[in-house]
Amino acid sequence: MEKREKSTKAKNKKGGFKANSQKVKAKLLKSYYGNPAKDMKLIAITGTTGKTIVAHYIHEILRASGEQVAVLASDQPFKMSMLHKFLSDAWKAGANYVIVTVPAEGLRDNIFYGLPVNVAAMTNFVTAGLKDMGPEEYLDSEKTLFDMKPEIVILNSDDLNYDTFAEFKGSKDTLSFGQSGADIKILNSKLYPKGTEATLSIKSEVISVATFVAGETAVSYMACAAAIATGLGLSTDHIIDGIAEYNPE
Repeated sequence: MEKREKSTKAKNKKGGFKANSQKVKAKLLKSYYGNPAKDMKLIAITGTTGKTIVAHYIHEILRASGEQVAVLASDQPFKMSMLHKFLSDAWKAGANYVIVTVPAEGLRDNIFYGLPVNVAAMTNFVTAGLKDMGPEEYLDSEKTLFDMKPEIVILNSDDLNYDTFAEFKGSKDTLSFGQSGADIKILNSKLYPKGTEATLSIKSEVISVATFVAGETAVSYMACAAAIATGLGLSTDHIIDGIAEYNPE
């Protein structure tokens, strides 16, 4: 028993050192690059699947509304230094919005530490898609993003683990998307061999959206993108045009 307690203490101590090291690194990187994030709106998208597709939808929606946008979309974890360099390059290119997709491994390493997160969105939590961590570790990693008090929080009300994340609120707004009890409600959908169509209800306005992305999951991803855009105050016309513009081929 004594050996187990010593082992646990050693593990916690090591984890504490790593966390502190990441925080120091974040401060150094912000100083080195001049903290460009303060002049841009940061949209962070996480979840087990669909992060990249949602990021591209939002990219096209923002472009349709006349905004300058930069995207860092990857299903693989990346280093904090890469994120800060990306933010610097985006700022130099004139972007006022940056979209970043991040897997749970990146959140576990606290790569967003010290950055102002405007939108934090979670596509879903599919346990079958987990690789290097268990469900509890995954959920704990995801929570680090929402604990940063983002201005706008977007959650999937159809997700089996929705109740776990429903406690997280944006400092300005919290929106959900899904088939029932959601702010952005999926009314119906139609699947095609090379695309997907869906009818969404957004604040009592009903719109039809269509995408070149095929499959039932595309319906949820379009609803997620619509929720993010709604939180940002973008028009439904831009939502429709932006989603339609993205072609993965």
